[in-house]
Amino acid sequence: MSCTAIYSVVASARLIYDEWWNDLGTVPHYFRRDIYVRCEVVAIGTELLLGIINDTNSSWIGEQMALAGIDSFYQVKVGDNFDRIEAALRTALERSDAVICCGGLGPTQDDITRDVIAKIMGGGMQRDDEIGAEIRRRFESRGRHMTENNLRQADVPVGARTIEQMPGTAPGLVCPIGDKVIYAVPGVPREMKTMMEGTILDDLRERAGDTGVIRYRVLRTWGLSESGLAEILADRIDALDESGEATLAFQASGIEGIKLRIVVKRDDEATAKAALDAEEAVIRPLLGDAIFGVDEENMEVAVIQQLRARSLTMATIETLTGGILSSRLTAADLDMETFIGGSVWPVAAIPGQVAGDAPDARAMALALKARNDFGTDVGLAAITPEPHEGFAPATIVMAVAIGEKTYSDTVIWYPDRERMRSYTVISLLDFLRRTLAAN
Repeated sequence: MSCTAIYSVVASARLIYDEWWNDLGTVPHYFRRDIYVRCEVVAIGTELLLGIINDTNSSWIGEQMALAGIDSFYQVKVGDNFDRIEAALRTALERSDAVICCGGLGPTQDDITRDVIAKIMGGGMQRDDEIGAEIRRRFESRGRHMTENNLRQADVPVGARTIEQMPGTAPGLVCPIGDKVIYAVPGVPREMKTMMEGTILDDLRERAGDTGVIRYRVLRTWGLSESGLAEILADRIDALDESGEATLAFQASGIEGIKLRIVVKRDDEATAKAALDAEEAVIRPLLGDAIFGVDEENMEVAVIQQLRARSLTMATIETLTGGILSSRLTAADLDMETFIGGSVWPVAAIPGQVAGDAPDARAMALALKARNDFGTDVGLAAITPEPHEGFAPATIVMAVAIGEKTYSDTVIWYPDRERMRSYTVISLLDFLRRTLAAN
């Protein structure tokens, strides 16, 4: 079969699928569309091809487009080469309605994205003096000298406009090409995300004729597997498939737990929030205390909030984790009003270690010592049993001291030290969270 014949078959199949998708009554109303907008992602940077930097931008952009109901069939990486960038963008424009071009907007010689776009648009380049003045102002506000090459970032292809959001010194671009468009954003994740959320996603949805509000909420869980969550929520997922009121999706996120994403679409912000609240109210009784946080609330944030609600302070003594626990807690409690402090100890200095006390006794003694040494309400500690003590490899003994009461539990994690340390931190915080809830 020729390439032309294959393309014809694929195009026909797509038309049939589109008709079926829009006509199917059981499909949630916010997934039925009359106008399709296909958007491709082109990530630019030789460092991406060499594996020096992981391309997390493309995956994040893809996730956001899926939530917004925008089709995205291709993601491409290309190095800092004019001809290859041009070829990648022209190919993307041939098969998609919009292109998000990520990276290559900086001030150095290899930042050539805007130059390539200017050639594709066919109108040359012009300098935006207001942007140039803003770049200079930002350098001066930080007491830094601005080299003149930074003004390259103020060069805008003729016919393009800059994106209003500008968290860094490189402005993003909206570049119309006929009835299609290229969006150019910096490769710095924070800057890219600000522009995506502030301008690009809304612009894409407007192009797709979508006037509704799509919002989501993430419930963070710990202690259940992805398959376990799916089994518990199976009936609810089936009910939502029938009603179209919302969708549920799982995302395994390592030491951040399993994330459950609730997605709704409504006519406005207020009704979308009400729908998310209603669905969360249904899910929480099903999952119980496996849920520890919402959206950006990680485990340490959840624990700090729980302690603050009770006006309790805490301290730690770390052995295996070597300060990782204290680092994460101080990030969640910058003023250290709840997390008062922590110390790192060698194994030989653990109370009861030399005397040969049982691992749980040693861990609880260490948690009590943390509480006493720092004068807090709560102490936290974890140790690894000695090889001769009969525990499975990679066993962690966790301990919590609340007042004079002590509690212990064990967990088995991965044998490699890096993962064992990271998972111990989260497991220990979760043990404290559950212990506090039970007292």
